[in-house]
Amino acid sequence: MEFKLTSPAFNHGSQIPSQYTCDGEDINPHLVIHGVPQGAKSLALVMEDPDAPAGLWTHWVVWDIPPETKEIREHTAPIGTGEGLNSWGETGYGGPCPPSGTHRYFFRLFALDTRIKLPVNSKKAELEAAMAGHILATAELMGTYGRTNEAPL
Repeated sequence: MEFKLTSPAFNHGSQIPSQYTCDGEDINPHLVIHGVPQGAKSLALVMEDPDAPAGLWTHWVVWDIPPETKEIREHTAPIGTGEGLNSWGETGYGGPCPPSGTHRYFFRLFALDTRIKLPVNSKKAELEAAMAGHILATAELMGTYGRTNEAPL
């Protein structure tokens, strides 16, 4: 089975429902994990917006997800995982919140041949350094979000 990341909340390339954004409840969507490669010791998840005016904006950083995990339920991180700092400087999920226009949001799931041990509140760069040379496979889910009531800049 192919390593895949899906969501019952939205399809790849479609709009993320507003409840998962700063215009709604700002909670993470339900994610479903398929086909974790044999030999994976852990999973890591990074959610980013490459369309942010300030450059790549990190919305969520999670590591040490058990490889047998089949889903990440709405408004939760798997028990026992580490969560890092997002670009707002906060731990945990920060939903789409574009200042204007429609942005793309990439959920990237990494299957790793090791467990990642980082201090809570680590940054994405620290996770990437720890994952270097340990990535078995990557799965990606992309959703879009555009604000309907744009605030003046």
